[in-house]
Amino acid sequence: MNDGRNGTVKQIICIKWGTKFGPEYVNRLHGMIARNITPPFRLFCFTDDGTGLHPDIAIRPLPEFEYQAPVNTRGKWPKSRLWGDLGDVTGVVLFLDLDVIVTGSLDDFFTFGDPDDTVVGLNPNTPLEKMGQTSVYRMRVGKLKPLQDIFRADPQAAADKYRYEQRFVTRNAPGGVKFWPKRWLAHFRMHCVPNFPLNYFREARIPKDTRIVIFPGNLNPPDAIEGRWDHKDTHRAPMDHLRAGFDGRRRESLFKHVRHYLRPVGWVEKLWRE
Repeated sequence: MNDGRNGTVKQIICIKWGTKFGPEYVNRLHGMIARNITPPFRLFCFTDDGTGLHPDIAIRPLPEFEYQAPVNTRGKWPKSRLWGDLGDVTGVVLFLDLDVIVTGSLDDFFTFGDPDDTVVGLNPNTPLEKMGQTSVYRMRVGKLKPLQDIFRADPQAAADKYRYEQRFVTRNAPGGVKFWPKRWLAHFRMHCVPNFPLNYFREARIPKDTRIVIFPGNLNPPDAIEGRWDHKDTHRAPMDHLRAGFDGRRRESLFKHVRHYLRPVGWVEKLWRE
């Protein structure tokens, strides 16, 4: 049984479509995995363009998407391609978003719980709801196929009802979902960046026992390295950022602008490499 236990191959999957993420994201993900896992392991990238990927990465075509993806709807719904048949990739797989930073051992992500469990992160934005976070999740290939059938019937209706694909997975996964231990995953903005006003004086940190730092929203590792709150931001010295809030050089409310400041993060640059 290929479940990443007892010396079997630990299978990690990711998905890359369109032009948002270049091949360097996949290559650096592979490098981080290799430095933080007990072999054997293999990274499979399901993509519409495998150009530039490291030769040790197994390239697979994007699974067929037999329905119209929702439009003007939040959530990474194209991830639903991975819920069904994955060709020659079978057994238990660990999914990782392309923009995560691996900061500790990944071995326990394969031994936690039962191999048949669908395991997701706990979304820190909705603690009372207990909604899953799908930047890092584990599943047995094919177990989530019933979700594709529900989604296929009316993709836009599903998106309108659940808003995010991770809520859809949490509510509809056969047998329900389990959650990773809380400390294993850290949300970069919520758990790593110091609260205002300390974010003007201190660099973001890696919380104790964190294995993976996730980057939901419009802030990715290159932004953290440069000290940008999101990909549209421009890094400024602390006092210039404060002044920009009062002289019209801001894109949001004054309250948010003042709070949304990030110093360049050295450990992201150190860890995010091939």
